[in-house]
Amino acid sequence: MTLPRGRPLTLLAAAIVVVNGFFPAVWILLTSLKSEAELVSKPITWWPRDPTLANYVQAFTDQPLLRYLGNSLAVAVLSTILSLVVAALAAYAIARLNLRHRQLILTCIVASSMFPLVTLLVPIFQTMRSLGLLNTYTALVLPYTVLNLPVCTLVLVSFFQSIPRDLENAAMIDGCTRLGALWRVVVPLAAPGVFTAGILAFVNAWDEFLLALSLNASASMRTLPVGITLYQGEFTFPWPIISAALVVAIVPVAVLIAVFQERVVGGLTQGGLKG
Repeated sequence: MTLPRGRPLTLLAAAIVVVNGFFPAVWILLTSLKSEAELVSKPITWWPRDPTLANYVQAFTDQPLLRYLGNSLAVAVLSTILSLVVAALAAYAIARLNLRHRQLILTCIVASSMFPLVTLLVPIFQTMRSLGLLNTYTALVLPYTVLNLPVCTLVLVSFFQSIPRDLENAAMIDGCTRLGALWRVVVPLAAPGVFTAGILAFVNAWDEFLLALSLNASASMRTLPVGITLYQGEFTFPWPIISAALVVAIVPVAVLIAVFQERVVGGLTQGGLKG
């Protein structure tokens, strides 16, 4: 049986993408199970000779990793919920209301998502300091919400446009307000898009480092990405312990994607077809 022309190259490209995506995560997991002596020994051992969980214990005792985990979870969840609420209102207005210059509004939304975060750092820091919000959850929730709004809005607009207006009209005839029709009819029918936008917002907030480092300098308010950088010393890099902490950081996102993967993939493909 011969493969169709171009199929081998397609399979090779797919294999490269899979290896590129999974190999770093697998290597981090294996490193977290090795001792420091085994990690620096030669020749390199791919599989741990004597797997140990001591690195995970030390990761939680050397730094308040559980506290960092809670901070990241709180900030990511709050900013995701707020992003979805605001994005749903904005997307509904763009998709349903007869707005002038609608295309210009969408262009501005796309353009606003292209500013490098480092260029926004100083004004965001000055704003939060003026409001007295430094070293609080709000200092991160508000900027993360603003940064996630463009992608969440664009994803939801494509889904809202695909829902027939007759369903909303029927709900309003039955006594719903326009907002009631949005939350009770449109949003449930656009569930794949809502899940997609929500997971994108959550992952962005969970992984963000620069703002978390700059706005929350207090030890008790550090998030997971910032806390993990504290494991290295001036002259030492305890890679097994850092790898264990990285595994702890990866697990929540991996579980989230595994649970909702069908909705996320469906949302991305349907959004691309409907947009």
